[in-house]
Parts: sequence; C-alpha cells; structure tokens
Amino acid sequence: MTSQMAPLRILSAGAAKGVVQALAGPFETASGARIEATFDSAGAISNAVTGGAGCDLVILPAAMLDTLAAQALVDGESIAALGRVPTGIAIAAGDPPPDVHDAEALKAALTAASALYCPDTLRSTAGIHFTGVLRTLGLYDESQAKLRTYANGAQAMAALAQAGPQRAVGCTQITEILYTPGVVLVAALPAPFELATIYGVAVAANSGVSRTARAFAARLTAASTQPLRRAGGFLDRTT
Repeated sequence: MTSQMAPLRILSAGAAKGVVQALAGPFETASGARIEATFDSAGAISNAVTGGAGCDLVILPAAMLDTLAAQALVDGESIAALGRVPTGIAIAAGDPPPDVHDAEALKAALTAASALYCPDTLRSTAGIHFTGVLRTLGLYDESQAKLRTYANGAQAMAALAQAGPQRAVGCTQITEILYTPGVVLVAALPAPFELATIYGVAVAANSGVSRTARAFAARLTAASTQPLRRAGGFLDRTT
C-alpha cells in the first residue's frame, strides 16, 4: 500500500529529529503514508527550501518559517508551534559533569575541556550562539585549537559520544543531546547566555500531499503528544 503512495517528504532542523522519528512509525501505520525525513542544521534546511528542494513539510525556527512564508515557499496559515528548545552543555557518558551554573563556572569548564564539540558555527542556530558565548567569555581565540565543528548538532553529539570520556564538552540544542546515545545533558546554558529557540512546522507551498502533511503536522503539535515533546526537550512556549 505505502509503495503506491507519494511519500511525505520532511525537511527538518535537527532539533526535531527525536520527535519526528518517534511519531513517524505510528503515523505510517495509521495513514499508509511513507515518511522520508531529512535532518540538518537550520541554515542548511532553510537553504534547501529556498533552493527548490522538493518537500511537503518544513520544521525550522519560527523566524525562519516566517521568512519562507513571506517568500511563498510555505503556507503561512499552516505554521504551528512545536515549542521552545534551550541550548545546553553536554559531556560524554562516563565523564564527570562540570559546574556550569553561572558565567564564571562555564568559563572555567570550557577552559578546562580537552575539546569543544558543536554544530556548524555559520549555519547552525546553536553553533552561531556558541561562538558568541566564546567571544563574550574571552575564550574565542584560545578555543580554536580544540574546537570540533560538525554540519549539525546531531553529528557533533555523535562524535562526542564516539570519542568517549575525555573531559570534552559539547554545546548544542538539548533535544539533540537527549536523543543521542552516549552523551549526557549537563544543563542549559546559564545566564546571561541562555538561548531558547521556538520551533514550528509548516506545510510546503507546493506540497503534492498537503492533506497528509497537515495531518502529520497536527500530530506533531497535538496536545496528546505534548508529553513526548517535553521528554524530547521541547518546552512550552511560555515555560
């Protein structure tokens, strides 16, 4: 049945990978639709959409979706919020968690780290922010030798997990930390470095399966799946 239907093509920022994958199987069973999901940094996904990549559903930071709606690339009326995703600090499983409760503690932890793992510092929301944190703390220049950057947060966390305990530190959005085996969430970034990005979902303007896309978007944002989103690191917009 599924082989005769056009697939539901999803282009998503990596922050939503856990919740999309958790809901994909049950949705495929219930609807008969086959889901093809691609995950990458927010910047890469946005560029793919503006570049004409075929898709039916787009998951990105809300501000990016608004821009795509203004360009008539997604249906602005279909935009719905998934929730807020804080940016956090991670370590490899087995390493002792560093103290990162305030700016001074965070600076000490980053200075002592054997390596720093983060997503793309030019196209990823968390990577761009982490660069700003390093600059504000006066650590940018000295951190370059131990900075390990990857295309997106999922790849950065997978690399941190593969490296194993070495007293390295990672920084990305907490959803990507929580769904990656072998890494542990230490805490969200402390004040004044907090970053919580609101993510949303929208139906692509040229989707050929818009009814299916709307159905999956509704499931992603439904009250019944809110516990799943929270467990995966999505906070309510007001919490």
